[in-house]
Amino acid sequence: MSFTYTELQQAIQDYTENDETTFVNNIPIFIRNSEERILKNVQLSLFRKNVSGSVTASNKYLACPTDFLAPYSLSYTDANNDANFLDFKDADYVQQFNPDPTTVGGPRYYAVFDLNNFILGPTPDANYAAELHYFYRPASLTAGAGTGTTWLSENAELAMLYGSLMEAYIFMKGEPDMQALYEKRFGESIMGLKMFGETKEVTDEYRTGKVIRPKQ
Repeated sequence: MSFTYTELQQAIQDYTENDETTFVNNIPIFIRNSEERILKNVQLSLFRKNVSGSVTASNKYLACPTDFLAPYSLSYTDANNDANFLDFKDADYVQQFNPDPTTVGGPRYYAVFDLNNFILGPTPDANYAAELHYFYRPASLTAGAGTGTTWLSENAELAMLYGSLMEAYIFMKGEPDMQALYEKRFGESIMGLKMFGETKEVTDEYRTGKVIRPKQ
């Protein structure tokens, strides 16, 4: 089972038996909030991305991609064509390591400086080709057409549905028992996603054997 945008909107209305105009107008918000819950609760390597760019001589900052959420690695290629991976640190550490930004060299550390920039230390001594591997924010299901789908709506349809229903019942100030039921169903679907994203997706049975859950 999977959902198109239109199908998920209709399912939310059917489950809640609510077609009031203000409620319907807020359904895209319920869906986006559900997507946000999933992204912040499950590590899915499917949402990794690589981008190439460049660090600039005498500029200690490197712009973040607009869809950036969290880093996996940052490297640059030096004059010998060798890839050099930077260590990820706190911004205060990087600035303390290189308190004088006019001191330049091959960068060793990087940190998230603000919403739009990384900070590098030392300040680059030349222009270098760089590669960033990072966790990105995928486009929302609500950004597409009614017939459109996303990876989450096709493969995490239960989490999308029950997460959206949680948000809908909060909006409706619905019955506590139904809110608790949808929260329970959402939690169960998140556990299934975590098993996939943090175990099955990153291992194989040949090397690690079967994943065995503890007995209840």
